[in-house]
Amino acid sequence: MIRYLTAGESHGPALAGIIDGIPAGLALDIDAINQRLAARQGGHGRGGRMKIECDAIEVIAGVRGGRTLGSPIAVLIRNRDFENVRALMDPQTGAGPPITRPRPGHADYAGALKYRHADLRNVLERASARETAMRVALGEIARAYLAVFGITVLGYVVQIGDVAAGKIATLPDILDINGSPVRCPDATAAAAMVRRIDEAKAAGDTLGGAFEVRVAGVPVGLGSNRQPSDRLDARLAAALMSIQTVKAVEVGEGIVSSGSFGSAAHDTFAMRNDEVVRGSNRAGGIEGGMSNGEDIIVRARLKPIATLMRPLESVDLARGETAPAAIVRSDVCAVPAASVIGEAMICLALAAECSAKYGGDSVAEAREHFQASQAGAARVFERADG
Repeated sequence: MIRYLTAGESHGPALAGIIDGIPAGLALDIDAINQRLAARQGGHGRGGRMKIECDAIEVIAGVRGGRTLGSPIAVLIRNRDFENVRALMDPQTGAGPPITRPRPGHADYAGALKYRHADLRNVLERASARETAMRVALGEIARAYLAVFGITVLGYVVQIGDVAAGKIATLPDILDINGSPVRCPDATAAAAMVRRIDEAKAAGDTLGGAFEVRVAGVPVGLGSNRQPSDRLDARLAAALMSIQTVKAVEVGEGIVSSGSFGSAAHDTFAMRNDEVVRGSNRAGGIEGGMSNGEDIIVRARLKPIATLMRPLESVDLARGETAPAAIVRSDVCAVPAASVIGEAMICLALAAECSAKYGGDSVAEAREHFQASQAGAARVFERADG
């Protein structure tokens, strides 16, 4: 079973992560992981924090000679900004004036009451999306494991504010997405998205949007219909909903099909060159809680970031009076970054599913299990000669 944990505060000394269950013998490319961390930091609309940080992982356990040992893998990402706020955030001596004005839409208020913190900083530091840098690092380890089974994962932006990209019919080229300032494969829409972000920044406002993740090479049978918690779509939705600001998740054409007749909502079967094919992929690669062999397509929708440079009305909890919400350094739009984080979360969720179905103590054993499973599935409907 693959499982993971992250730890660390936004302006603390470092982010830490542990991923357990990755088999022995998996080659890890640290440069590739750092490239994905850099992609998460990019995108039009990001704030000043990204000019300070230069994220890179330090592997401190579970890897030797560039290959996994089968033991838990532990990694660190240092926070460079910690030195600028050490007086506030030092684990032993950190202190300073409390933040007492919660931001509408953020974790500040609920967290303060839940954990009984008089200083909202004790909530917002962990609630910050800075934590997702570690998820991206762990997600890249999971991506390397998925490659054993020929699975590829790609995320890209499909909407920012009221600007939506045209329908993405085929898997976009990763180079086109990396070259876009908003990680959108529709160049015309991308230019309009950039303009909308600039308008929001000038107004002291923020923007949300949506990203899509496509997974290719997925074998039939990941997930299960046996228990509600085992359904693949439920697990992928939970993974994406765990990302800060994500408020809705759609699988395939879930929204469109909810307003359609059944005759126009499902994917027909047919035979072509002695193989079963589907007439469409409205289901987004998942039927009955299980992967059906088509590309998995999931979409996540993000609310605008809660920190506004022209803050909304709030209250000062210490004074018991109306006051503007606190202003904490933040982004105008983080949807491009969220598409990278979304990839990581899907990689982590699918890696756990692959481990459950094909897992072994070594990569070689997992590959053997996968090949045997595929061969067995191919024999299910073998027809007798003659």
